[in-house]
Amino acid sequence: MTSAGDPREPEEPPIRFTDNRKVKRDATGTAVVADEVAVAAEVVGEAAPTVAASLLDERTADLQRVQAEYANYRKRAERDRLQAGDAAVARVLGELLPVIDDLERAKAHDDLTGPLKAVADKLESVTTKLGLTAFGEVGDPFDPSRHEAVLHDESSDVTVPTCTTVMRPGYTVGDRLLRPAMVGVSDPASSGNSTEGAATSESTAEVPAGTSATPLNDEAEGNQPPVS
Repeated sequence: MTSAGDPREPEEPPIRFTDNRKVKRDATGTAVVADEVAVAAEVVGEAAPTVAASLLDERTADLQRVQAEYANYRKRAERDRLQAGDAAVARVLGELLPVIDDLERAKAHDDLTGPLKAVADKLESVTTKLGLTAFGEVGDPFDPSRHEAVLHDESSDVTVPTCTTVMRPGYTVGDRLLRPAMVGVSDPASSGNSTEGAATSESTAEVPAGTSATPLNDEAEGNQPPVS
């Protein structure tokens, strides 16, 4: 026994156990205890084919999307690489155009001989291989997108604006225009000039003999007014 003055020790709460297992009954009605893991495994096992098919479809769609994105990336990268290469070639050939012009002028004056001619031939071979093409010939129809007109006149020998003088050839690389051709252009003669000439000839028609081409005034005829 404890003394009356001694405090009582606090009573500890009773210990309780909780059984989280589920109870199932078999075909005979006997209770069978199964834990949650076993029950969950049984449920998952029944739905496994449907879940697996759904996951397979999802993963297949993801793989197809990644393959399509990669194929588009490769095409875009290849296109950008080719465009960058064409732009670099065009820049180099554009810087060489003044040199080519000097060589062409020397060739036109028969000054392109000896070692200089060999260098010019090699340069022409390389630029041609890179796609450099000259254009602009006498008789070409005038195209404002490819020709730079610095002279204009009229001619009855043409029916459309035509390049009659080429002062400097133009150059292209593939579909890229490096420099327009500098030309002189002849336009068809306007019909207004012929009409004006016909009207002038009619006004200066031959006057019959004995008549004056211009009307005579009173002083010319001697019919002067009387003097008061």
